[in-house]
Amino acid sequence: MSSSCLFCRIVSREIPAAVVFEDADTLAFLDIGPVSEGHTLVIPKIHAEHLSAGTTESAMAIMRTVHTLAPKILTAVGATGYNLGMNHGEVAGQEVMHTHVHIMPRKAGEPRSFSKTHPSIAEIQSVAERIRLQL
Repeated sequence: MSSSCLFCRIVSREIPAAVVFEDADTLAFLDIGPVSEGHTLVIPKIHAEHLSAGTTESAMAIMRTVHTLAPKILTAVGATGYNLGMNHGEVAGQEVMHTHVHIMPRKAGEPRSFSKTHPSIAEIQSVAERIRLQL
C-alpha cells in the first residue's frame, strides 16, 4: 500500500467509492468520471504503478475479475458490448499511478465516446447497486 495513492486509500477504505466487487486480490468500483454508464475500474489490492511493475499473479487476478464482472455489468446497465482500457504511464493517459483496467459498457445506438461525464454521487451509487444485484 502507498499512503499517497488514491486507489490504495480506496482499498483501505480511507476514501469512499462505489464498490461493486471485491475478492482477496482485487477491488472493482465505479469511475467517478465515467465515459459510459457502468464504467468500472478493476484494481489489484497490492500497489503497483503499472501492470509490469506488479506480479503475474496480480495481472491474472485483475483479468479474472474482469472476466467475472464484465457480463454482470452489461446486464445491469442494459449494454451489449464493452471496451477494456488500460493506460500505462502518464504519457499514455494514466491519471492514477496504480494499475487499473477500465470496463466501459457500450449500448447499441449510442455514440462511442471516451469523454468523461459527471454524474451525481446518487446516480453513481444507483448504478453500483444495480451491478451488485447481478452478482
